[in-house]
Amino acid sequence: MRWRGGRPAFGWVGGEGVERWSEVRFGEGVGFRVAGARRCLGVWRGGRRTVCPGRDAVPVRGTRAQCDECAGIDRAHSVAADTVADDPRPYHVYLAWFGDGLVKVGITGVGRGSARLLEQGAVAFTWLGRGPLMAARRAEELLRVALGVPDRIPYERKRAVRAGVGDGSAELVRAHAVACGLGGWPESLERMPCEVVGHGEVFGLGAVDRVDGVVGGLGEGAVVAGTVVAAAGPDLHLVEAAGRRLVVDTRVLAGWPLERPGEGAGAAGVSGVVVREVPRVQDGLF
Repeated sequence: MRWRGGRPAFGWVGGEGVERWSEVRFGEGVGFRVAGARRCLGVWRGGRRTVCPGRDAVPVRGTRAQCDECAGIDRAHSVAADTVADDPRPYHVYLAWFGDGLVKVGITGVGRGSARLLEQGAVAFTWLGRGPLMAARRAEELLRVALGVPDRIPYERKRAVRAGVGDGSAELVRAHAVACGLGGWPESLERMPCEVVGHGEVFGLGAVDRVDGVVGGLGEGAVVAGTVVAAAGPDLHLVEAAGRRLVVDTRVLAGWPLERPGEGAGAAGVSGVVVREVPRVQDGLF
């Protein structure tokens, strides 16, 4: 699942590497059955996906649906991995808020708009600056150290704090003010005003009152079905017919051949998958 035009959508890869997209709509049902082995998705280049030459099998557990060779090719052309130093495109430096007390600093291509923030599941964000890649990188490191915030956060931590009350505005405004008062900013980086953008409504978080479990792994014959109530980053929030509320980490869907479940097969919801229970927080002793 990716974010296209500010909305979540599933990407489907055909045999020649051509992708098509289907929008994910809140309030509608969705259902899949795994119909084969999980195989490498290849690499994305020049606006299309290049199919893995060997269509290699990949582990059934985990979020990476690439063989080692294809993953290495992607990493060799990755801005995030600091392997591309001469990219001429302009970049934004941003502050992102994922929940109470969880803020990070990062960079993203100006041409991508806020897509990177949606993909990460940022509940709110504000731009800090705009400029060349290496200037943005230097500012990112300066702010990471000065603000005491990370540039990478494990996704499980983001998920754990997402349901907290608040919109992040106060934390982002404070962090932005401190950042703008620092010395040592690269001269080529244009500073930008604090304008907090919230994604709570876009994600549909108002419909998420609890999470009973997280779908973290599939297998052949597994079924995923339910009513979509929200989506944030790679997470799809489903409600089964029996009322259980699950988060499907859609990264674990990647690489599997999926088909419509047979009639009645998805009525019970999710089956044949790995579901991690989410512990309930106890407010008091009794």
